[in-house]
Amino acid sequence: MLANQTHSRRSRRPMAEINLVPFIDVMLVLLVIFMITTPLLTQGVKIDLPQTESKAIPPDQKEPLIVTVDSTGNFYLNVSAKPNQPITARALSTFVSGQLANAASELQRPVLVRGDKNANYGKVVEAMVLLQQAGAKSVGLITQPSEQSAS
Repeated sequence: MLANQTHSRRSRRPMAEINLVPFIDVMLVLLVIFMITTPLLTQGVKIDLPQTESKAIPPDQKEPLIVTVDSTGNFYLNVSAKPNQPITARALSTFVSGQLANAASELQRPVLVRGDKNANYGKVVEAMVLLQQAGAKSVGLITQPSEQSAS
């Protein structure tokens, strides 16, 4: 019996190796999750903004309402249920007026227009008129910094 006890003590030595298989499994699952979610994080519509020098938006303001006009003249709204799908002019006006009515505070929520440089000028102006009719006191334009000022 004594020999049996000494044998069992020898076989219960602590393991000096780390089992890496669970660690690798977790890392692969995280990698797959990041690979799937990363393309979903890029929000918005692909447009070419005109390049010019302008001031940046102050960071202490509320999230702006951004209406995008693509090169084909479609309207997109960044705070809609589906910001990557075009909306009609009537839906744009209704949604923006609802958003501005909900923001009853001293600081008016900024309202901006992103117009593709190849978009019809009339469509950009139409978006600005719709926003003003919906209750926006001022409408700004979003541009991209020019390459001369960026370097």
